Amino acid sequence: MDAILEILVNPAVQAILKIAVIVMGFVMLTGTVLTLMERKWMSAVQDRLGPNRANVGRFTGHGILHIAADGLKSIFKEDTIPEGADRVIFTIAPFFALFASIVIWAIIPFAAPIGGFTFQITDVDIGILLVLAVTSMGVYGAVLAGWCSNNKFAMLGATRATAQMLSYEIFLGLSLVGVFMVNGSVTVSTLVENQNTYWFDGLIPKWGVFTQPLAFVLFFTAMLAEMKRLPFDAPEGESEIIAGYFLEYSGMRWSTFMLAEYLAIVGTAGLTVTLFFGGYHIPWLFADGFHLFGWILELPVWLVALLQIGAFITKTIFFCWLVIILRWTIPRFRFDQIMELGWKKMLPLALANVMVTALVLLAIDHWQAG
Repeated sequence: MDAILEILVNPAVQAILKIAVIVMGFVMLTGTVLTLMERKWMSAVQDRLGPNRANVGRFTGHGILHIAADGLKSIFKEDTIPEGADRVIFTIAPFFALFASIVIWAIIPFAAPIGGFTFQITDVDIGILLVLAVTSMGVYGAVLAGWCSNNKFAMLGATRATAQMLSYEIFLGLSLVGVFMVNGSVTVSTLVENQNTYWFDGLIPKWGVFTQPLAFVLFFTAMLAEMKRLPFDAPEGESEIIAGYFLEYSGMRWSTFMLAEYLAIVGTAGLTVTLFFGGYHIPWLFADGFHLFGWILELPVWLVALLQIGAFITKTIFFCWLVIILRWTIPRFRFDQIMELGWKKMLPLALANVMVTALVLLAIDHWQAG
């Protein structure tokens, strides 16, 4: 037993266990289930039954077996490479998109630390800047897939995707500058902990959505465009360019692109919760229990951790639902409208948010000093 405990307290072992639990146990599982839930929620919006035909005997599972059916179909479907394509790049392109979707979870905490154990894979000093840098690699998946396919329609989709993703990354970064200014840090643990402070004698939590409401709208919109989800799915507009940058893909390589899209939804939801909705925090819940109006309900540490994990997962699932519902609620923008929205509206708003935040912080400092 002592030998097992000694192994478990090893930082490298803990990191491997966290990666296995967070990435495989939550992110991959949630992304996979979303492939079914999107069809279920879509059918509810359109007043249809939705997927319900993948049955084993009398067991229907309300369509749950469609996930297994999709996986088996992808495995056994012929995986072709078009003539004239770059075989090496054609093979690795989907993994750029997949990698960018998973790396987000390296720094997102699920609960407050307990003793020397953290519910976070790593907490680097550069924090969110690391996520912005690594996730920008997702554009390589789109542009390489379109370029190496030796197909003009795929290349057109890749060009659209590259222009859109690079454009909205600018506004994505600018929307977070105000958040960094308010908190004075880019470290994720600091950003989350600062959201567990309160206004008006502990009544209203200082969540990012309250301190930076415009930044939240800009960030969430930019993330939708980064994921190329409706109403920003012009790079995959079937009515105009057939099927986008992965037109020539089939089998498991095509499934990798699709899985990366749903993992990006989970990552976007988790990042939105972490930055703007208190992360794992529940209003008025602290390390020893609930505090409100001088009244304290003491709770054991393990129960507080479970409540925080449950709160984070619940918030994340809600934003996954919101992203999917928006797809079946808002019509697609034309590509020129997407570019105009970004450069003519979101960029000025992001710059204005930074300037107003700076002026407010200067006024607060002057008032406190006076």
